[in-house]
This record gives sequence, C-alpha cells and structure tokens, in this order.
Amino acid sequence: MIIALDAMGGDFAPVSTVEGAILAAKESGSGYKILLVGPEKLLAEEMSKYAKRYNVASLDIEIVNATEIVFMDEHPAKAVRQKKDSSLSVCAKFVADGKADAFVSMGNSGAVMAAALFYLKRIDGVLRPAISTTFPTIDGHCIIADMGANVDCKPEYLLQFGIMASLFCEKITGIKRPRVGLVSVGEEDTKGNELTLAAFELLKKADINFVGNVEGRDIPKSKADVVICDGFVGNVILKFGEGLAEVLFKLIRQALKKHPVAWASLPFLWFVIKDLRKKVDYSECGGAPLLGVDGVCIVGHGSSNCKAVKNAIFAGAKAAEHNLTKDIKKAIAKSK
Repeated sequence: MIIALDAMGGDFAPVSTVEGAILAAKESGSGYKILLVGPEKLLAEEMSKYAKRYNVASLDIEIVNATEIVFMDEHPAKAVRQKKDSSLSVCAKFVADGKADAFVSMGNSGAVMAAALFYLKRIDGVLRPAISTTFPTIDGHCIIADMGANVDCKPEYLLQFGIMASLFCEKITGIKRPRVGLVSVGEEDTKGNELTLAAFELLKKADINFVGNVEGRDIPKSKADVVICDGFVGNVILKFGEGLAEVLFKLIRQALKKHPVAWASLPFLWFVIKDLRKKVDYSECGGAPLLGVDGVCIVGHGSSNCKAVKNAIFAGAKAAEHNLTKDIKKAIAKSK
C-alpha cells in the first residue's frame, strides 16, 4: 500500500505532516509505504529532527521532490493549473499514474478538489464529487455528505451523494444497509425547500435504505447512519459542531471551578472527560474522502496536528484496501 502525502499542505506543514507520516509508518509497520512530497531539502531537514526518537531510518518513507507549493489563500483551480510541480499536484499525479494507491492533503480544500478533478477525473456518470466525513453521535458516528465541495446543488447531486456515502458507510464502518437521511427543516415529507423536496422524491426511489428527512437535532441523536445535504449546509453543520464541542468543554471547566467539591473530584472524572474529548476530536478521523473521483483522495483539516495527519493516512489506506472507487463505479452505473 503506497500513500502519497502532500507534506506542504496545511497550516502547520511541514512540521505536522512529517511527524504524522512518521507516526503512521511506525504504527503500520511494513504495511504502508509513505511518499513524503515537497521540497526535498526542507523535508530531509525536518525528518532529521526525529531520527533518534523514532528510528526514522527503519521506516518505509520516501521523500519525493516537488519544487512548488499551493498556499491556503490561492485560487484553487488557477493554482493547480499553473503549479504543475506543486506537492499537491505531484501527489495527485502519482495516484492517476498508478504509482500510489491514495493521496492525502491537509491543504487548501478547494485546490485538493481541483487537483483530484484535474488528474484523477470524475467517475463516469458522477455529476459532482462530495466530501464525506464522520460526525460524532450519541452511539457512535454518522457519515455526512457533502461537507463543502458543492455549495450549490441540484437534486440529482444529492441523490448521488446518498448512493456514494451509503457505500462508504457500509464498506468502512461495516454497517449493512445504513440508514440514509436527508437534512431538512422538518421530518414530514412536505417540509423543505425546492432542492430538498425534489431530492426527497429521488432518494426514496433509489436502491438505498432511505429513512426520510432528518432535522439538525436528529444528527447527534443518531437517527441516520448517513446524512445527505448540500455543501453549504454540510460545512455549517461541521463548523458548528467543532465550535460547540470546544465551547462545551470550556463551560464544563468554568462550572467545575465554581464548585470546590466538584473541582476536587476532577482527578476521578479525568478518564471520562478524556474519553469524551476523544469522541468529538476531529483529529481522530483525520480526513474525509472525496467521493466520486476515479481514485482515493483524502481531504484533511487545515489545522491538522500530527495525529490528524496520521489518521488521514490510515483513512486513505482503508479506502484503498476496500476498493471503494470500484464499488462506487458499479453503483453509479446501476443507478443510471
């Protein structure tokens, strides 16, 4: 299994990406080979910092030189077209040429999507690719698609998001016939805007386990295993969830400080709080697959730390191992 990592993607690259690659290589043993793509000299210097601590020489990591970088504030499509030797473009080309099984980037998400479309192309029949990620719920996680790749959608796009995300959920989490819900302003079939009303009619006829509309409050209550929405709504849900989790822990800390007895009991509650933080920590998921492109592409969070990078690499390897792209091709062809 070969994973190409955009070592210059993300707010904390190459520090977080290099250590994340090292952690992934160390944990996977001989299972993965990681291509660390970026300026060769810079990456070699960063790798040398971990030489003794992680015995880097024994790890299956290869530095691949790339002379250009796509920065977070650049225009996505323009940057990909003009910077053919950027770390991002080189990663995408490796997958397109069959030299890597997946590529991972924590960089400009628009540029990651542009690179995937430019080099990997869309799967035949796919109208728009979708970013699909996991979201914590009361009894586990659900899959939400789209998380921001398409802010303006047509009903047919949401239908395909449902088909692709349902397959992703089944393959990666092992849930048979996952429940698919459509985000709307009410559970009733007649609730919603023009987009969701039309998408509802398409989804209920599709060969998926469609359970109808779900409201925002239903998502963390685990009323669906897969949640479908346009990228605008999906990104708002994601960012709201991240902010809410952060604020809740601050409120808990403030409340404990107001009550001396409760504060004194914190050592006894530590493992409970630690488990809860892990459940809502985005770095545990690492990255989200871009479903609908002809190859495995994992889009990571821009502020990813080394743990998030490590888990994004694992997410890419898992998607490649389950041959998710092949299954999506079959499902889309069947739906046509």
